[in-house]
Amino acid sequence: MKLQVSNLNSHYGPAHILYDVGLEIGAGEVVALLGRNGAGKSTTFRSIVGLVPQRAGTVMFDGADVSRLPTYEIVRRGLGYVPEDRRIFSHLTVEENFEVGRQAPRPGVATWTPDMLYKLFPNLGEMRKRPGGQMSGGEQQMLTIGRTLMGNPSLVLLDEPSEGLAPKIVEQMADAILAMKGEGLSVVISEQNLHFAKLISDRAYIIEKGRIRFSGTIADLEANPEIRDAYLAV
Repeated sequence: MKLQVSNLNSHYGPAHILYDVGLEIGAGEVVALLGRNGAGKSTTFRSIVGLVPQRAGTVMFDGADVSRLPTYEIVRRGLGYVPEDRRIFSHLTVEENFEVGRQAPRPGVATWTPDMLYKLFPNLGEMRKRPGGQMSGGEQQMLTIGRTLMGNPSLVLLDEPSEGLAPKIVEQMADAILAMKGEGLSVVISEQNLHFAKLISDRAYIIEKGRIRFSGTIADLEANPEIRDAYLAV
């Protein structure tokens, strides 16, 4: 198993946000963590990579317990994280943002180069010298994913990758995630957009009020309209 999360509990101050969350991600899988706004999706990702100080539980990555490691050490081991708010370096060009994310090659993992990323995201290939702050939201999302891939991760957490994007860009994002899977990466996406998740995911979890309410294949979810209505309908 590439990633195993067990009994994950997280707090922000006195507020208890996650309750005994458990996830399992296999090698080469695309798995969706679905839920409404405020359900706990982003907190789950932030907790996995060590960005929530008040947390308890176990996070196993590539067979090693990383639960108490600092974020930079978790990332160095090959766990990539693309936050919802992107956090590009707005004054740096596309090329320079990529260089910021560069890490050494890892055995058994795809080694990403800028040229590979320009094939993955052709839009970026046309604006290599453009500062990140002068790009659209969709282009910035591509840039953030590209910067993360330059770290040659074996698993990537993508927080709300389709949020606020034009339909054409959403299609490109789906193609890019499937291409990442084709390179052997495991990908976990947090999403509200069930249609987008269905295009790319092998399995899904649903989180509501900090608790996992469903775990199964996309076909299982399709066959349970009462689950979708209870936890995903707006």
